[in-house]
Amino acid sequence: MKTRLDRRSLLKTGAAAGVLAASGLPLGAAAKRGGVLRLGVGGAFASDRWDSRTHQGQFMIMAGHGAVFDTLTQVAANGELIGELAESWEASTDAKRWTFKLRKGVEFHNGKPFEALDVIASLRLHLDSDVNSPARVIVSAISEMTALTAHEVEFRLAAPNADFPFLLADYHLCIYPSDNLELALEQGIGTGLYKVIGFEPGKRTMLGRVQGHYKDGKEGWFDAVELIAMNDPSTRANALLSGQVDAINDFDVARQAEIKGHKTLRLTDVSGNQHIGFTMRADQAPFHDLNLRRALKSAIDRKAVVEDALLGYGRMAQDHPIGPMNQFLAADLSAHVYDPDKSKFYLKKAGVQEMTVTLPSSGYHHSAIERAVGAFQTSAAKAGLSVHSKADDRALNLQASVWSGRVTEDWMFSMMSTRDGAWNASHWDNPHFQHLLLSARAELSTQKRQALYHEMQALMAEEGGALIPAFANFVDAHHARLSHGPAVGNLFAQDSGRMIERWWFA
Repeated sequence: MKTRLDRRSLLKTGAAAGVLAASGLPLGAAAKRGGVLRLGVGGAFASDRWDSRTHQGQFMIMAGHGAVFDTLTQVAANGELIGELAESWEASTDAKRWTFKLRKGVEFHNGKPFEALDVIASLRLHLDSDVNSPARVIVSAISEMTALTAHEVEFRLAAPNADFPFLLADYHLCIYPSDNLELALEQGIGTGLYKVIGFEPGKRTMLGRVQGHYKDGKEGWFDAVELIAMNDPSTRANALLSGQVDAINDFDVARQAEIKGHKTLRLTDVSGNQHIGFTMRADQAPFHDLNLRRALKSAIDRKAVVEDALLGYGRMAQDHPIGPMNQFLAADLSAHVYDPDKSKFYLKKAGVQEMTVTLPSSGYHHSAIERAVGAFQTSAAKAGLSVHSKADDRALNLQASVWSGRVTEDWMFSMMSTRDGAWNASHWDNPHFQHLLLSARAELSTQKRQALYHEMQALMAEEGGALIPAFANFVDAHHARLSHGPAVGNLFAQDSGRMIERWWFA
């Protein structure tokens, strides 16, 4: 699988990507149509809606941009950027003006033809101040959107961005019919391979295959799909083992022997940018004290998290979210090693001896989270720090989290490490870091961008409010009768959330 991306060609044209998307499956692929796919999926919430601005868990990622809707671009299973509703794109020499040619002959599920005005109306939804869209940081960087023709749209950016086409693959940026946005947001009307048959938020979704779709012969092999909400990892595993479902996300690797001993079940183990971490509110006492943040970074045994929490299905991280699938990963950065004595030194300066870790809600309950907290408790105790795993009223509260990561450095840092970033839960706001981010975004030289991103990784690792000890592989499980192409996507679980489109029954 290709995990590193050369994005220089984006500054010239996206035509090659358009051809790639139109070419369908690789030669020799034996995909065939038929069957009902049953999925046990975590990351479901009672508040789930078809409004992609609100999508936050694996359940709606799969049902949304992975089935019912399309985005302008998408990251293919092999890691390349290809067109979805966009056929091709071109940039001005300064990467501030981007022109996208759109697919013709595409219809929404209500019969409306897809055109440029739908793109503009859908993106403008994210500027609505009444809805806290995680993709607002992407759309707000567009200073002007113009429909040049019915199937050509121009974006003028406030500042150069060499990664702009990648950003339009964000799963929040689904395209809706402009003539009836409210109904589409309520009922789930998109241009995707599957239309909504039934929807119980936080419980179940039924989808039916659209006939005469523009992806016919290339993707969308199941006749129908049923997604069943199963937020607990044990519930999902038991459902697969008992034959209730055909595939599940986030299989608990502590039970891998049950899969390996089962002749009809298989694991998929994909290395990506998913990371386990703990959030420290860097804008509030006591975590505003850099001494305390440094103490915690030295108090966690990263090797133990990989071996004991992830059971080897991952790799060590250095307190920043840039991972193995990013082009500009500073692979030689090792800012923090487990050092109880160093941690004691900084803890004494900060005057802290105990704190609480809050586990994520059930919708985000990654199977390794509790084991990661346990590993942290053990290593921190050797530094004289008592870590509690149940939430209470203590002011020293760490939030345990799992993030999927993003394919470009700018995309990830913009979401997680900027003052306006939707996922900047630590509220870390470093002026020099912000300056570096804007400089790297506008820089077209690959060598100079690399230097800037390396400096940003080092700065966040040393001073940031995120404690990120490990990258966790996407480990999913499925019945052996399910097949897929030569690569499995590593943006999110279950083939970057596009298993419904890409897989089939052999």
